[in-house]
Amino acid sequence: MKRIILFDGECNFCDSSVQLIIKRDPKYTFHFASLQSDVGKNLLNLHHAPINIDSFVLIDGDHCYFESTAALRVCKYLKGAYKLLYFFIIIPKPIRNYVYRYIAKNRYKWFGKKESCMLPLPKDRERFLS
Repeated sequence: MKRIILFDGECNFCDSSVQLIIKRDPKYTFHFASLQSDVGKNLLNLHHAPINIDSFVLIDGDHCYFESTAALRVCKYLKGAYKLLYFFIIIPKPIRNYVYRYIAKNRYKWFGKKESCMLPLPKDRERFLS
């Protein structure tokens, strides 16, 4: 089953998150596309995502996850202590998403914004959908 992460290709924090996921995903569980790409837009449309999604989406088979649920479900598959973060799924979704939205709203101010999407390293290019 293919798991696809859609991320904000202009966000430094999102870029760093993708790099962390790549390093902690030795089984190549995840593939990636930016939300700004044609692939990302098509996948969002295919999964009937809300139009205001602008930071992080996990497509896992036929299911599409947003905000804190997406981030925590990704953690579940990473190696090392990151798996433990999935424990926070027990926190009620409105509380988790409040924290998630606060970080997402401030991510450009705190971490900066890129002029364009990052280019993956040659060894990781096959994981990025185009």
